[in-house]
Amino acid sequence: MPEQITSRSAAEAADAADPLASIRSRFSLPDAVIYLDGNSLGALPTNVPAALADAVTRQWGTDLVTSWNRNDWWTLPRRVGDRIGALVGAAGGQVVCGDSTSVQLFQALAAAVKLRPERTALLTDGANFPTDQYVADSVGATFGRTVRRVSPADVSFDDEVGVVAFSVVDYRTGELWDVAELTQRAHDAGALIVWDLSHAVGALPVELDSVGADLAVGCSYKYLNGGPGAPAWIYVANRHQAALDLPLTGWHGHADPFSLDSGYRPSAGIEQARIGTPPVLSMLALEAALDVWAGVDLRAVRAKSLALSDLVIGYADAHLPDVEVVTPREHSRRASQVALRIPHAYAVTQALIARGVIGDFRAPDMLRLGCTPLYLSFVQTWDAMEQLRAVLAEGAWRNPAFARGADAVT
Repeated sequence: MPEQITSRSAAEAADAADPLASIRSRFSLPDAVIYLDGNSLGALPTNVPAALADAVTRQWGTDLVTSWNRNDWWTLPRRVGDRIGALVGAAGGQVVCGDSTSVQLFQALAAAVKLRPERTALLTDGANFPTDQYVADSVGATFGRTVRRVSPADVSFDDEVGVVAFSVVDYRTGELWDVAELTQRAHDAGALIVWDLSHAVGALPVELDSVGADLAVGCSYKYLNGGPGAPAWIYVANRHQAALDLPLTGWHGHADPFSLDSGYRPSAGIEQARIGTPPVLSMLALEAALDVWAGVDLRAVRAKSLALSDLVIGYADAHLPDVEVVTPREHSRRASQVALRIPHAYAVTQALIARGVIGDFRAPDMLRLGCTPLYLSFVQTWDAMEQLRAVLAEGAWRNPAFARGADAVT
């Protein structure tokens, strides 16, 4: 990857040398749009529309209920789970796909709590995405655990802590936590750790097996490009599967689902993490979307991600004196987005969108720019920063159409 890019011509040279440049052709994106919000919703892979059309017209429309066998609908959760597992360093049989991230997080936290019944405290990051905190509170209330909120940077353990629930990446700032170190520290204290990989999977290498992770969850509509509402996934390390006691038990997770027993007996292995009928159409779209990873080296993805975010940070330092870079500058502490603190950030974000540069806003004052290496170029990133500079210099954000509520400029 290139040295610090300080001109558009240098960005053009970086694109010419980019080993991932050809992957952009696997995505459908409007020509006039610079898309910097793949950390919220990934772009549409070009093969997904045809896969969905086939799922609707042939598999559902023609093959009807026989598709559960004829088109292998029944094996989808495990099949897609193993493909996601390959992207997070998990050997087969430890990941299953289905349901939402919230459901999977509840499952993982509840199962972890039950694996440490003698421990009374559950730790979570007070800056975690709200759902992560809400679910932690729900699990705490359901199973009689005290929920403590603490940053991964300040975490300490005592013999009351049974479960730790952290995100690999801070969703606001893009700060990347040390998964291996925190996992080891939790284990040294006799605790289990549950990781949320929603902002990590597909953006950077994660090695769940090699770091000794216990459980993990993640969404699939960000860097995996599975589409809005795409099903989430859960990872359970092999060593915990025999003792697993999941709170949500549906017939797809039964040891013999078609016996239609009135009592529940969990399936062996990761199949017990299935619950009810999966969202087949969404999962087929995700399965097709995962094809974009064919031949892609996650190390190259990581290198380009860092180079793109270096460009954003370097440009802000050089040309945007009123903008504060919130995201850590150290590569080891940075994921695949850059957060910029800007006065009137909401209006600035809307002004950029009006110019075809799509980022997103996080209260109270942050513009987030997602650096998605599979389809974002260096020139696009440079041009986006030029547009941000123009919006600020021209005061384009003052347009009342870009304000909301108390942010309105009079």
